[in-house]
Amino acid sequence: MRNTRISLVIITSLLLCLGVIMIYSTSSIYAWHKLDDPAYFLKRHIFYIMLGILLALFIMSIDYRILEKYSKTIMFVSLLLLIFVIIPGVGREISGARRWFRLLGFSFQPSEFVQLAMIIYVASFLSRNDKNIKDFYSGFLPVMIILGISTLLILLQPDLGMSVALVVITFFMLFAGGIRLSHLGAIILLSLPVLYLLILRVPYRRLRILSFLNPWGDPKGSGFQLIQSQIALGSGGLLGVGLGQGMQKLFYLPAAHTDFIFSIIGEELGLIGTLSVLILFILFIWQSSKIAMNASDGFGHYLGIGITAMIAFEAIVNIGVSTGTLPTKGLPLPFVSYGGTSLVFDMISVGLLLNISKSKDE
Repeated sequence: MRNTRISLVIITSLLLCLGVIMIYSTSSIYAWHKLDDPAYFLKRHIFYIMLGILLALFIMSIDYRILEKYSKTIMFVSLLLLIFVIIPGVGREISGARRWFRLLGFSFQPSEFVQLAMIIYVASFLSRNDKNIKDFYSGFLPVMIILGISTLLILLQPDLGMSVALVVITFFMLFAGGIRLSHLGAIILLSLPVLYLLILRVPYRRLRILSFLNPWGDPKGSGFQLIQSQIALGSGGLLGVGLGQGMQKLFYLPAAHTDFIFSIIGEELGLIGTLSVLILFILFIWQSSKIAMNASDGFGHYLGIGITAMIAFEAIVNIGVSTGTLPTKGLPLPFVSYGGTSLVFDMISVGLLLNISKSKDE
């Protein structure tokens, strides 16, 4: 497994290096205009990378199996943070959403912590209840209760995208654990009316769906972001217009350094750049899947599956949104986009994967 660990570190490092370069390219003019400091986002991003590396090294230095012992405590703490963040005056509100804590000039998004906490909790549950996993009351209902509470608290922020991500990752882990498909199918069918109400009965979400289906119906309004993203990808051609030479980041494409950084990669580095990113993520998923499949214990096996599913889902959604194949939703591109909390927890997740692999060798 040593070669697998080396490959995973190299792939992650390449994605991080690409992220540093592209964040400076996409944000420098915006930061200079708005904050009078071209390197504002770059400096903060590098700080989060260093913090993520330190935490990943710490995670690698301990026995990851200790997380199984404290999985319920970790889950409980994460739920408390979700409760606190929606309290007025405690959580920070931006554009009508209360999702962040603000401390010493830096933001912390507890839903990112909940995502990893849920993976740890479900991995622990599956490893301890593998014989009862097909039973509804002892093998399915307990996870659904915790998932329901977590999802409800995240929806109160509100953040539908993170809620969907949490549900998809949890369901994937349960499927891998051998859950009855009838139980899973019943929950999915029961959730469809709720999903309908959450999307089509909420004006701004309904507008996102309509703009996804026909962005040119409102090119200067709801469809503006998607159109500019596709212009960026289309104008890059095979080799791109050149690093730093992109035009869409000049106040045309909103969130160019966060949710739509993949579009600027396409514009400046062309098809070669975007295919390189896709290949790196495919290799990441392949190597992390090998670690999960060869884990020395059940907890490590399911933990690896959950982390792989999380990174894969984030990458697929971000790239899908940028290319117009999925409705707009603010999920960052792992290791590449600017985003403090998500980057740190992605780095911690890599540390856990390396720890699982190291334990296999030992």
